[in-house]
Amino acid sequence: MSLTPRLALMLTLPPLLWAGNAVVGRAVGAQVPPLLLNAMRWTLAFALLCLLAPRARALLQDLTPLRRRWGYFALSGLLGMGCYNALQYEALHSSTALNVTLIAASLPVWMLAVGALVYRVWPTRRQLAGAALSLAGVALVISRGHLERLAEVQFVRGDLLMLLAVISWAFYSWLLARPPAHMRSDERPDWDWSQLLMAQLVFGLAFGVVSAGVEQAVGAAPVRWGWPLAAALAYVAMGPSLIAYRCWGLGVAQAGPTLAAFFGNLTPVFAALMSAALLGEWPAWFHGAAFALIAAGIAVSAGRRG
Repeated sequence: MSLTPRLALMLTLPPLLWAGNAVVGRAVGAQVPPLLLNAMRWTLAFALLCLLAPRARALLQDLTPLRRRWGYFALSGLLGMGCYNALQYEALHSSTALNVTLIAASLPVWMLAVGALVYRVWPTRRQLAGAALSLAGVALVISRGHLERLAEVQFVRGDLLMLLAVISWAFYSWLLARPPAHMRSDERPDWDWSQLLMAQLVFGLAFGVVSAGVEQAVGAAPVRWGWPLAAALAYVAMGPSLIAYRCWGLGVAQAGPTLAAFFGNLTPVFAALMSAALLGEWPAWFHGAAFALIAAGIAVSAGRRG
C-alpha cells in the first residue's frame, strides 16, 4: 500500500488528537477519577454518535446483526475503549509523564510482536529499521536531547498499567486490520464507519461504566465540577474519540497496523509540543530532530522492497 497524502493525513490526525487527550487527562486528573473520566468520555461520544449519525442510531433499533457478531465487537470494544484509555488515565496518577510516554513509544515493537506471534506476519528488515528510527526519535523527545536520562527511569505501578494499555491497543489495531470471516467480504454487514464504531462502543461503554462503578464503590475521590472539566469532556468525547477513531480505523484498514504504529509514535512528539506551548516554551532543537527521525522511520517502513 503506497503512502498517499490523504492516507498520511488520516494517520497523523489521530496522534495529534490523542496527544491533546493525554495533556487534557493530566490537566483534569485532580478533578475527576480516571475510570470515571473514561466512562464519561464514551458516554458523551455515544450520545454524539446517536445525534450526528442516523445510521449508527438505526443500528440500535435492530440488534440482530450485532448479536450475531457480539464476540468480535465485545473484544474490540474491550481492548480499544474499555481498556486503553482507562489504563492510560489510571497510569498518569501513579507514574510520570516521562515513563508513560516512553512505554507508549514501544507500540511498534508490540505491533510487530503481535503480528508475528498471532497472525504469522513476520516483520521485514525495513520495518525493523523503521521501528529503530522511530523509537530513537521518541527517546530524543522524552529525554529532551539528553539520552543519558533514559537510564534513570524507574518503573512503578503506573508503568505496568501503561504497558498493558499499549499491548491492548496493539491487539485492537490488528483486529481492525484482520477481522474474522464474518466481518469480511459478503458476510460483512453493509455498515458505514459510524455503525462499526457504534458496534464497538456498545460493548466498550459497558466495560467503561462497570469499571467506573467499581472505582466509585472502593472510594474514589469526588468529582470537582467546573467549566474546565466540562470543556475537557467536550474535547475528549469529540476529538480523540469520534474523529480520531474514524480516521484511525480507515488508516489501519488501508495501510495495515504495522505502518500505522509508526504514525502512532507521533503522539509523544505532539504532546511535547503542546506541553511546551502551554508552558510558554519554544520548541528546542531536539523536537525537530525527533520529527525527522520519526518521519524517516515511517518512510523506511512504508518503502517498497528493492
